[in-house]
Amino acid sequence: MEISVDLIKKLRDATGSGILDVKEALQNSEGDFEKAVDYLRQKGLAKAAKRSDRDASEGIVELYSHGDGRVGVMVEINCETDFVARSDAFREFAHNVALQIAAAAPKWVKEDQVPDEVIEREKEIARTRYKEEGKPDNIIDKILEGMVVKFKADNCLLSQSYIRDEDHTIQELLHEMIASIGENIVIRRFERWERGESID
Repeated sequence: MEISVDLIKKLRDATGSGILDVKEALQNSEGDFEKAVDYLRQKGLAKAAKRSDRDASEGIVELYSHGDGRVGVMVEINCETDFVARSDAFREFAHNVALQIAAAAPKWVKEDQVPDEVIEREKEIARTRYKEEGKPDNIIDKILEGMVVKFKADNCLLSQSYIRDEDHTIQELLHEMIASIGENIVIRRFERWERGESID
């Protein structure tokens, strides 16, 4: 099947993937643009998984101030080499992550960092409310399972929907970046401050 140069360019611009990967994706999807994007994303996830155990000790600490100093963010993002750390693509990724933190106010980087006591407290508050509403215990248990999943998705950076494209999570964005640059990348830690918030 003949793949047009325009379609190759469009897919490269949309995904940031290399030309050979783009051609392969379009051939595998028989020229279907959306299927080719999905193919590249799946390939990116596989590449990211292979690289996840490689050491990432270079990188950047990105600082971002939003709303005329109303919100401040500091995020550390690591990669494997200084060369990648200085690249425009890596710096843009770090900036976009800082924007996400400013806008969506996550509390943790990933779900396994959420303390058990926080989950239990949230469940207890919700359980009490649903009991007062007269819901049966077996229904409450099912509601609480869904509530925990949503709580983690809302409060963990990697699980959040990306503010610039809600069809993608930050985890997917990270995997696409890893596949694109060919190095392991780790969002290590962050702090977010909002003017006037409690110090507790």
